[in-house]
Amino acid sequence: MTDLSQFSLLVVYAAMASYTIALVAFAIDLSSLRARRDSEGRVIREHALVGVRTGGTAGDGGAVAVPAPGRRRAAGIAMSTTLLGAAFHGIGVVSRALAAGHVPWSNMYEFTLTFTFVAVGLYLWLAHSHDLRYLGAFVVGPVLLLLGVAVAVLYVAAEGLQPILDNYWLYLHVSVATVAIAVLGLAAVLAVLQLAKDLAGDSRWVAILSGLPGAAELERLSYRFTAVGFVLWTFTLVAGAIWAEHAWGRAWGWDAKEVWTFVIWVIYAAYLHARATRGWDGRRAAYLVIAGFAAIMANYFVVNFLLSTKHGYAF
Repeated sequence: MTDLSQFSLLVVYAAMASYTIALVAFAIDLSSLRARRDSEGRVIREHALVGVRTGGTAGDGGAVAVPAPGRRRAAGIAMSTTLLGAAFHGIGVVSRALAAGHVPWSNMYEFTLTFTFVAVGLYLWLAHSHDLRYLGAFVVGPVLLLLGVAVAVLYVAAEGLQPILDNYWLYLHVSVATVAIAVLGLAAVLAVLQLAKDLAGDSRWVAILSGLPGAAELERLSYRFTAVGFVLWTFTLVAGAIWAEHAWGRAWGWDAKEVWTFVIWVIYAAYLHARATRGWDGRRAAYLVIAGFAAIMANYFVVNFLLSTKHGYAF
């Protein structure tokens, strides 16, 4: 299976090359969206609604909003190369699974490979029915970075499962965790963009960020992703406790990984509770979403490498 493992690595590199081209094209597209302004100097985004004169002035309701054509060459190239990268990425995940003889999320390298693929796949699926081209650079960029870390730092040779992982809970617990992290990662990206729009004020960043939707719209999207991700993370936490009961004879043992998983759950639960009952939105909500995903990354990298945990077999 060595040849198949090497093939998997090669197509992951091909995916990274495609994502790099896509990232550049997405960046070019975003920069082009800040060139158009109306007669009062306000930025007009090409993929936003365009006013069609029906009499009177724009300020007195004499304009009707109709969809802009939205044809942007750089964005088209970016979406095509992202789709190509996702195809290579998927082949890399599947060939790694075949080389190892088990599902591709038994260690940090495989898990990173899989959840980044899920994130890109989710983005492309949503972009099929909604114009999310503005989000592409902020999805492909972090995915490209994580894949770089995976192949440079986390890579391990394909091998069979360790006995403790040879359990049906590996399919349930970890598969849902991959989707949860992908969904919550997209929520965090949206929260970062929301803050950037909200804090830009009259600075030079206004022009750079003008191709993005408003902060309120970004916040609504982030909330929806977070709500879905929270449900998935709740299942991950409960399934992990059940698996721990089967494997170690106790559902909870204050292991560092278990504690951090619960801390993450508390952060997102606090966010949803505060938003629903206290009316928290805007910057405060964004800070909590970002804090939640920062805790996920700390759980993934800091806990695994620096703290003592029974989950050390998954490195």
